[in-house]
Amino acid sequence: MIDRFDGWIAGLGTASGLRAVVGHWPRSPIGAFTDVMVERADGHRVLLAPSAEVAEFVNGTYAFDEVRVGPVRARVDGDRWQVDSGPLVLAFTVGRRTPLGRLLHAVPRRLATHPRWIAAIDVAARAVLPGVRTRGSAGAGRQEFYGALDLHAVSAATVGWEGADQGDLAPVAPPVRFGFGSTPRRPSLTRIVTLVREV
Repeated sequence: MIDRFDGWIAGLGTASGLRAVVGHWPRSPIGAFTDVMVERADGHRVLLAPSAEVAEFVNGTYAFDEVRVGPVRARVDGDRWQVDSGPLVLAFTVGRRTPLGRLLHAVPRRLATHPRWIAAIDVAARAVLPGVRTRGSAGAGRQEFYGALDLHAVSAATVGWEGADQGDLAPVAPPVRFGFGSTPRRPSLTRIVTLVREV
């Protein structure tokens, strides 16, 4: 059986070294939700999940040092996103579609989200976007496929963590270590369908 998560992933870094990955999923087997994976500059990895059910699923697929369950709110207004979750306050602006985004956008959705296509382009994805992979496993007997449909740059962001401003927008560097791959180094928003298969 394959579970399908249809939504967006935003990945960005900050001058302080904190990196955040936001998953916004209007359609998923466990309902609509938003979650955030944070890696602090010291390497401590935190999952912010809106419910115990989401926390159990995500923590069973990726690796964290800490899991916090509480409200995670995402508001989208055109090209502006606002995400609030306990210690995290994040606002970012979505910029233009990237050249790679134009290529992704041109691939028919049915093809772009097929596991065989996703597996076939994994090598190319690694070459074009170091640290990024389109398929793999983070453990727990689950195999994942990331079918990217579009890619936009994140042009501006403000990030607060536990009441402290995290500084200017920066690359996602070093890569985050939640699973088998990272987000693009350049802060970005990816339109994506994630397939999770039990193996």
